[in-house]
Amino acid sequence: MEYTLRPGHPFPLGATPDARGVNFAVYSAHGTGVDLCLFDEANRETRIPLRERTAHVYHAHVEGVRAGQRYGYRVFGPYEPRSGHRFNPNKLLVDPYARAVHGKVDYAAPVFGYARELGRDDLTPSLEDSAAGVPRSVVVDISGFDWEGDAPPDVAWADTVLYEAHVKGLTMLHPDVPPELRGTYEGLAHPAVLEHLVSLGVTTVELLPVHEHADEHFLFKRGLTNYWGYSTLSYFAPSARFARVRGRQVDEFRAMVKGLHAAGLEVVLDVVYNHTCEGDKLGPTLSLRGFDNRSYYRLKRSDLREYEDFTGCGNSLDMQCPQSLKLVMDSLRYFVTELHVDGFRFDLASTLARELQSVDKMSGFFDIIHQDPVLSRVKLIAEPWDLGEGGYQVGNFPVLWTEWNGRYRDTVRRFWTGDKRQVGDMGFRLTGSSDLYERDGRHPQASINFVTAHDGFTLRDLVSYERKRNLDNREENRDGTDDNASWNCAVEGETEDPEVCELRARQARNLMLTLGLSLGVPMITAGDELWKTQRGNNNPYAQDNALSWVDWGPTPEGDEQLQFSRRVFELRASHPVFRRRRFLRGAKVGLAPDVAWFRPDGAVMVGADWSNPRQPLLAWLLAGDALAYQDERGAPVEDDTFLVIMSSMREPATFTVPGPEWGRKWSLVLDSAVPGEPEVAIALAGDVLDLLPCHARVFQRDSKERGSLLPLRSARPAGDV
Repeated sequence: MEYTLRPGHPFPLGATPDARGVNFAVYSAHGTGVDLCLFDEANRETRIPLRERTAHVYHAHVEGVRAGQRYGYRVFGPYEPRSGHRFNPNKLLVDPYARAVHGKVDYAAPVFGYARELGRDDLTPSLEDSAAGVPRSVVVDISGFDWEGDAPPDVAWADTVLYEAHVKGLTMLHPDVPPELRGTYEGLAHPAVLEHLVSLGVTTVELLPVHEHADEHFLFKRGLTNYWGYSTLSYFAPSARFARVRGRQVDEFRAMVKGLHAAGLEVVLDVVYNHTCEGDKLGPTLSLRGFDNRSYYRLKRSDLREYEDFTGCGNSLDMQCPQSLKLVMDSLRYFVTELHVDGFRFDLASTLARELQSVDKMSGFFDIIHQDPVLSRVKLIAEPWDLGEGGYQVGNFPVLWTEWNGRYRDTVRRFWTGDKRQVGDMGFRLTGSSDLYERDGRHPQASINFVTAHDGFTLRDLVSYERKRNLDNREENRDGTDDNASWNCAVEGETEDPEVCELRARQARNLMLTLGLSLGVPMITAGDELWKTQRGNNNPYAQDNALSWVDWGPTPEGDEQLQFSRRVFELRASHPVFRRRRFLRGAKVGLAPDVAWFRPDGAVMVGADWSNPRQPLLAWLLAGDALAYQDERGAPVEDDTFLVIMSSMREPATFTVPGPEWGRKWSLVLDSAVPGEPEVAIALAGDVLDLLPCHARVFQRDSKERGSLLPLRSARPAGDV
């Protein structure tokens, strides 16, 4: 087929169709020439040299090309790894701005830019054509989708409950999702899934990577795949593996977003802009490396042949390069403006903030997002660490950002394992981590609280295993962390011992209760509410099977865990005292203090009590009549007052209800020993409450009692509440 070629325009980058054809534009600062490669249905290739170049962008308008056209590029230039250049026109490249990608990387083809037959010598270019093993970019017409008035739910951070899920894993085993929809974008938006999420109290679904990715070569050799997808190939293309109909992934993704929005649910994407699937110097040449290695990647100044690797994945994108920064920002804006997502969770976000070497909260990456009229208004979540020196940056991200709070995860886990050194730190974690987020003007919602995530044990495994079991990953159990901060409740792995099973269920409920009632933003990991196990695998990134998929099969244990989880998040949603928008002060607001802490004997804790190693029991009072803020209409916000008791002791304990100045009558509303609604129980001031080993209870003060409380006329003997 012959095409009419016109100069076209250098903007926008990518392939942009119009009524007459398609404008192609691609960046290469150091390349000397670019060929556009068009593929027909028989996979025959037509090469069209792009002769126009404006500001390092090669461009042309090709008449006669339409949406659906598959294409790629070949880029000419020096192959000089010691100078940072790895151009090789024998290697077909995926457009960095491709809106869709067709096919997968086939490592049986010569997809490496160097002559691999020479071993680890990457200095000699490969002369073999890689087209047979490289996916095709696809021209996409993004206009014409009927959003039907779709609008973002715009959930306030204080009201947000995150749910981290994998598109495929969430629905592959769901019995009410039609088989043809399981594992797809459409399946995730199925009414049965939406009903589950809404009934659980979820407001925002955080999806593991949906950008088109490529499996790593070492997984290919083991016969495994990168199930999680943290190896991005294209930052604009929704992954085709989640589409029900091949080639419809963009529209099916948009339909999913529209469906979740209609149910009141936000969509946040886990994005991986810190590295790509091309790996280190011995990795394949699939896209950015072949377009302009020296522009897109951070190379070692002492040896431009080598990559800076702050991620453990072989390379790091160079956020000091304007084009790399533009690529990321264009991708983010595209997913917000054209695909209607509500925010992003940035994987290993510290890498994006590195200037020369160190992480800098004044970096260009942060500055651009802060002033961007689109991106500054969406949800921004940082995984605030990477693997480089000084990479752990919890508490150090700028004011618009929230952060995965690793301190919260570690402290809560260790407290509930019985670590007696955690009481002091628990005070900060339960109340929004003011020690981390208050000094720079942020609020409790800057803390994304989580106990589990995709990376690590599930909640069930956290109370069932102390040692990882990752042999299925075929790395001889070397992968995954050995520091799990877990307790197996005296038996390693699965057991039918009723006492152990009861203790494990109570511990899981303790952790879910803690997560739901802490100030900040809770994040539930998909399946934890259903008693999901991965059989001790704490790094199932390569397990695209039932080990990783959420098991929806009804079991007594799963039903009880779900019932309790719903009660926790219903309580949170019903009471603004658990969703405070400001940090607690511990001093009186009006007639009552906003928070108070108590020892097991019911006395108010003093300084020395916070470091007392003899008593891993913590009780705190949240005063609903001391919220001290107004709603959107200007009316004062008030709530009931709650007393939360947490004992991580491995033996029975007692707690004395504080004196009448704190409340005369308390009603039990949550009990980790009871999966459902606890029996009616009343505690009066001075009562001594019996606690089981590893036990949490939540009491609500009579709503008629406000401010300073009158003393009791007489004391009641210790009860057995």
